[in-house]
Amino acid sequence: MEKKALRCSRLFDPVAGLVKRDVVVLLIGNKIEAVVPAKEAGNLEDYEQIDLTARFVSPGLIDAHVHLGISGQPNPGATRPRETDADWTLTGLKNAQTDLMAGFTSLRVCGDRNFISEAIRNSINRGEFYGPRLMTSGMYIGTTGSHADDSYSPYLSDPGLAPFVVDGTAAMLHAVRYNVKHGCDFIKFMSTGGVMSPGTTVGVQQMSFEEMKTICDAARMYGMTTATHANGTSGIKDAIRAGVTSIEHGTIMDDEAVALMVEYKTTLVPTLLAPMHIIEHGSASGIPQWAIDKSVSVHESHIRGFKACMKAGVEIVFGTDTGTPFSLHGGMAQEFALLVAYGMAPERALYAATLGAAKLMRWEDKVGSVEPGKLADLVAFEGDPLADPADYLRCSFVMKDGIVYKNV
Repeated sequence: MEKKALRCSRLFDPVAGLVKRDVVVLLIGNKIEAVVPAKEAGNLEDYEQIDLTARFVSPGLIDAHVHLGISGQPNPGATRPRETDADWTLTGLKNAQTDLMAGFTSLRVCGDRNFISEAIRNSINRGEFYGPRLMTSGMYIGTTGSHADDSYSPYLSDPGLAPFVVDGTAAMLHAVRYNVKHGCDFIKFMSTGGVMSPGTTVGVQQMSFEEMKTICDAARMYGMTTATHANGTSGIKDAIRAGVTSIEHGTIMDDEAVALMVEYKTTLVPTLLAPMHIIEHGSASGIPQWAIDKSVSVHESHIRGFKACMKAGVEIVFGTDTGTPFSLHGGMAQEFALLVAYGMAPERALYAATLGAAKLMRWEDKVGSVEPGKLADLVAFEGDPLADPADYLRCSFVMKDGIVYKNV
């Protein structure tokens, strides 16, 4: 099998939470054989040597909340009626490849239409196309008129939504099983209103506790994790009590919600970047004014809740909601600057995008850190991103599964 030796002057170790100095990472095929001090590496004549000593090396980054079928357009709902699943699949593959080149070797895809992300995942796994390692949720589940529903007139509808925009516990159970049938890896549901759905209030609860519990119990029966789009306080609390694995966004949380996160060991994926882009670009960019107004209304509470969760010791994982307005694929690393600006230590932010995300996805046995026996997913950056998060945007080396996709 092919052998490689990566020489690193700085290698981030998320297990220890520190940077290892002057080490060599030895690879056999697609797996890590050893991480040894450079002075003890010995004779490496049998290894292809890759010099990364001038760069900052990290385990491959993981974004735990992306959407592949959308690309940051100002109002994705405006073009959806004219797009086919073929459009979304081609767009999604291109977006996934862009994310890989930005250093994100794994993605947790939190919902795309009609199983296009499962098709992309499968084609990458078969080796037909290159791309990051994908964990996919199939179609997100919601109730009639919810954030998951369309906003078309009564005379138009999206037939692909029919199995997933449903009401009542029996229908929720069927939606979970339908997703499982078609190859999803985890289950995503909408417990509250959202920013990019016209006519819904961000904080309002849109799914009953009983419906949420049915989803969580069914997913657990299949050995799957769950994620919920949750902005409003009551929806967050009911989702936690129902047993959800992660709260996505969490923009309006009171002290009780934070305490429940701790009690139930629920993970937060804050996606700080998504509303920030909407606010910064404004209506002149083509974003609907109602979406801007909703983003502004939850901006301060979003930051306040994030800080409260951090202080309380809630597990926080890196995720961006990439694909939403002006959250462009390949630009997800901008989230690091917000995490750090709002009080997260730089090393903890990188942990959240490596081993922390891997643990949420139950992939920590294969990715998330550079350790013997794990898959060879490593990336490198110019500069020092722990000192300046902007350097995460200067990704110059990408290796996934032992294959070098970028080295500039």
